[in-house]
Amino acid sequence: MLWADYNGGSIRVAQQKTATKLTIPVHESLAGLLATAKRDHPAILTTQFKKPFSVKGFGNMMSNAIDEAGLPSRCKPHGLRKAAARRLAEAGCSASEIMSITGHKTLAEVERYTRAAEQEQLARRAIKRQSENKSGKLESEKVANSDGLIEIASIIGKMALPTGIEPVFQP
Repeated sequence: MLWADYNGGSIRVAQQKTATKLTIPVHESLAGLLATAKRDHPAILTTQFKKPFSVKGFGNMMSNAIDEAGLPSRCKPHGLRKAAARRLAEAGCSASEIMSITGHKTLAEVERYTRAAEQEQLARRAIKRQSENKSGKLESEKVANSDGLIEIASIIGKMALPTGIEPVFQP
């Protein structure tokens, strides 16, 4: 990435895997860092020898930074694109919006990265809608053994249940 590709609000890049040309708005945190960065080379990121990074050199620099930060070994530079797609999905972005940032060419690629985030959001919306829908619900006093059900519901409502773990009982 070159300083000439950055206009203060967005940056023009070519996604390496697909060669897709993108113009991406710069996050305010990154814009703040770039505003204070030295512009003593055409490339935004340079090596300690003031040369642009090669692809391999950038990967090595990122791997070293991951190690120095004490992050788990599963953290890899390759995971940055996937992490961006996941975070965008968690923020409620559509597949098309995510593709405009990541440079993916097909919906299938984006869906592979974002399926878990979208599933959780969809499940939360479904339960919220079902909870708000009054039609078809039985009143608790008309249900057999309703005292026990109310007590169970009260206990469950106070519990902090873990996510991502299947229940061990069958309803």
